[in-house]
Amino acid sequence: MTRTTKRSYHHGDLRRALIDEALRAIADEGPSALSLRELARRLGVSHAAPAHHFTDKAGLLTAVATEGFGLLAADLRETYERTGRFLEVGVAYVRFATGHRAHFEVMFRPELYRRDDPECVVARARARAMLYGPVGELIGGHDQDEVVRAGVAAWALVHGLATLHLNGNLPERLGDDPEAIARAVASRLFLGRPGGEPRPT
Repeated sequence: MTRTTKRSYHHGDLRRALIDEALRAIADEGPSALSLRELARRLGVSHAAPAHHFTDKAGLLTAVATEGFGLLAADLRETYERTGRFLEVGVAYVRFATGHRAHFEVMFRPELYRRDDPECVVARARARAMLYGPVGELIGGHDQDEVVRAGVAAWALVHGLATLHLNGNLPERLGDDPEAIARAVASRLFLGRPGGEPRPT
């Protein structure tokens, strides 16, 4: 890592401090450059301290991914319960990706962390339920294959849109408001139907 800022850690929850510092490092350099030894140096703790909490880099990134999936699930659920619109769930997904970029950078790179970690499995399932559950409600949910197809179509659209925005690859004429862009683009999938429902098949 090229960043040299050192944070002095004095007391409290070292596990939380390590996750927070990891998120800052990921935002600066990306997850591949993450180093437990460097995190320890930044926080002013022994180089063995991170290993006590996470064993290794994969363990720390598992914690980051687990937290990210939990936050995503909560955001999507709150949005759907508040608005009742699947379109707004898509907007919330893009908002999460742009507001929690460091989490997002790790969550969908399973080679970086332990996907079979029990807490991670639960968090991923909760997020997945909010990506597919509203679709099932809106199209009746009787044909599970169709629910999965519709859910993947919606997920692919907003995930790709978020990634294009984060990487600066969207046309400038769309503007720089990711939520407004998400509403405008996602409405093409939903064909402008009230409430953002997928088109019936």
